[in-house]
Amino acid sequence: MIGPSIQKTTWRYQNMDEEQVTPPIDDRYMACRSVAGLLRQQAERFADHDMLVLPKSVQALWPAEPACLSYAAMQAAVSSLSEQYVSAGYGAGDRIALLLENRPAHFLHWLALNAIAISVVPVNPQASADELGYLLSHSEACLLVRLPEYADRTDPIAAELNISCCGPRNAIPPRAKPKQPGVPDTQSECALIYTSGTTGRPKGCILSNRYFLNWADWYSRQQGLVALRPGRERLLTPLPTFHVNAMGHSFMGMLSCGGAQIIIDRFHPRSWWQDAVQTQATCFHYLGVMPAILHELPETEFERSHQMRFGLGGGVHPDHHARFEKRFGVPLLEGWAMTETGGAGTMCDTTEPRHVGQRCIGRPSRPGPAVEVRLIGDDGAVVANGEAGELLLRAPGPDPRLGFFSGYLKDEAATEAAWSGGWLHTGDVMRQDESGALFFVERKKNIIRRSGENIAAAEVEAAIASLAEVSAIAVLATDDPLREQEVLAVVVPTDSQKPAEQLAELVFTHCAAHLAYFKVPGYIVLVDALPTTSTQKVQKALLKPLADDPFSAAACFDLRTRKQALRQALA
Repeated sequence: MIGPSIQKTTWRYQNMDEEQVTPPIDDRYMACRSVAGLLRQQAERFADHDMLVLPKSVQALWPAEPACLSYAAMQAAVSSLSEQYVSAGYGAGDRIALLLENRPAHFLHWLALNAIAISVVPVNPQASADELGYLLSHSEACLLVRLPEYADRTDPIAAELNISCCGPRNAIPPRAKPKQPGVPDTQSECALIYTSGTTGRPKGCILSNRYFLNWADWYSRQQGLVALRPGRERLLTPLPTFHVNAMGHSFMGMLSCGGAQIIIDRFHPRSWWQDAVQTQATCFHYLGVMPAILHELPETEFERSHQMRFGLGGGVHPDHHARFEKRFGVPLLEGWAMTETGGAGTMCDTTEPRHVGQRCIGRPSRPGPAVEVRLIGDDGAVVANGEAGELLLRAPGPDPRLGFFSGYLKDEAATEAAWSGGWLHTGDVMRQDESGALFFVERKKNIIRRSGENIAAAEVEAAIASLAEVSAIAVLATDDPLREQEVLAVVVPTDSQKPAEQLAELVFTHCAAHLAYFKVPGYIVLVDALPTTSTQKVQKALLKPLADDPFSAAACFDLRTRKQALRQALA
């Protein structure tokens, strides 16, 4: 099937004579009580349909993984694995960490554990030893299921914490103190996913079954360009399963309509369109960096012979938006969500007329779980239409938190601060026009957004501040044409008299040893002093000219190539 003609300025909607998704009622999903419950229901309706699919290129990388799993096969495997966990003594209230990359095994173990009321803790394969130790300890995980190739790195850390380890296909080690399996419900914990906060260590977001089922509800309610066809959709995603996008938004969308999730180990731009054609993908999820890269590649025979109906994501550069749609024949639907909101707060610019190249995320009145929106200024007052303000969200009715995250693990103060005044404070600044459409402006939080990863400046600052050669540190976001933003470290040296090049190298290698590669500074700038208030708080606003142009500093070290080498070494 050839994509829409590039001369068209609007996009075709699915034909009205095709089978339509019945407008869902919230109870239809909540009656399943859990993600595993929804799988059981869909396995009856879509038994022989593909559920998880690997392109041929990924099959070559993962020969032990099944090339395709149907709904019926997945349900049978989930039931069998659940019984193995029960026999090993794991039960309700346990948390089990999963380091399984993007492989089908991740979904298999997640659903098997969910069926007996056990929560999973997805692990970033690129986590440093310090980060992994913190996550395992803080989450109180009782078992780590990891790929064998990570054993040398992960098992000694787990052993220090008295945590058992096993591979995804190995016998499950018995629990020292056996527990009884549970029966999950909508409010029970389904997953604990860590997200970068603004004050240092990542926070563990407690996510319920209702949270995940809300994404099934959201996707099934969509109309127009993003309307899903039962049993016919095939969603291609290279995004990591330790984030909620691939694990929640994509997977639950496909589960809701009996569609297939096409799994890629990571984004491979040169084979992207070929994989799309080979797997008969009908849609995809993206980050802003992906359209930027794809548009710079030479034309191929596959880029217009695919069956893609839409791409859904966020962060595409305004200059790239229309160019991408014209060249590849696919509408890019800009949306917004965060780990704390899930489907309860997801928005997307899905219906005509769209706002191409304007960073529009749609309207609050969009189809999906009901949500109330407010934009406020620094004084806490609601701003007028057209003015920028922080986005606040809540569910309507007596429980404003219904369907959102259930709180930050072991951090009630942070949870209450996020819900100050009965509204979830997102930290993102938006403006709203007269039609109700919301437009992304900037991030209010001290967060750096690089290639879809949220990086807490405070965490990077803490790592650098531990060096005796550093007197003061400020970490900022600087714009990057490819990755949206890059990490900029502004360093004040001590009087150690270490040459500038040696100090920059020390900072870089220290960060590489203690942080995931994407958190390592891409730029290091050395300055004599940082601007501070009377109470010695760094005035980051005064460093904006430096963030706008790092090379305006006398001593600026561009280490982005070195940083990419770190990533390639991990791969």
